[in-house]
Amino acid sequence: MDLTARVDNYCERIDPSFWAEPLNAITNIAFFIAAFVALSAARREGRVEFLSVGMIFLALCVGTGSFLFHTFATRWAGLADTIPILLFILFYLYAATRRFLYAPVWLALLAPALFVPFTAAFLQLWAIVLPGVRFSQAYLPVLIALVAYGAVLRMRGHPASSWLFAAAGVFFVSLTFRSIDGPVCGSFATGTHFLWHILNGVLLGIVMLAFVRHGARGGARLAMRPARG
Repeated sequence: MDLTARVDNYCERIDPSFWAEPLNAITNIAFFIAAFVALSAARREGRVEFLSVGMIFLALCVGTGSFLFHTFATRWAGLADTIPILLFILFYLYAATRRFLYAPVWLALLAPALFVPFTAAFLQLWAIVLPGVRFSQAYLPVLIALVAYGAVLRMRGHPASSWLFAAAGVFFVSLTFRSIDGPVCGSFATGTHFLWHILNGVLLGIVMLAFVRHGARGGARLAMRPARG
């Protein structure tokens, strides 16, 4: 594979220059804002610890990788874009299972380990049942996970459930804008991919704040704190 090969996946890009996707590049600031908000909240809550700092760091990597992809637009930059996203998803699954569901370490590790084959199976099923239909389906398992965790937490009366449901709603809208970037290109020259960045910044902010505010310290069950909005 030629990692320096050019990639042109988005409506806004009309030439190979560095700033050919200005909106898609600049809107990655949303991820940095989300990381700053989460870090500020972690400091206020006294939750500057490995799991919270880890997801904040990965959120910064997501923003950096996406910026590289939408400026350099090469295969190596594409890897810099997608790998941090995957790592954030897997890391958050571990953290959420450990701190929201009070799971032991081995079970919390099982959550991200099972997510990868679940995603592969989901995409195979999608290709069989809905061939030719495109809705950024590679990300739909993340939406399913958000709804599933939110539902389980709601049944347990956990205050993080509302946050995860809100994140799922934002993510659905975000996926819609990502999916229609190409189809609307003829009438909307900049496309809609930049809205995917903005909304995903909001999404990461929501899930990180949910963890900082409502993720119990350690794996042992702690008394739940009242929801804070």
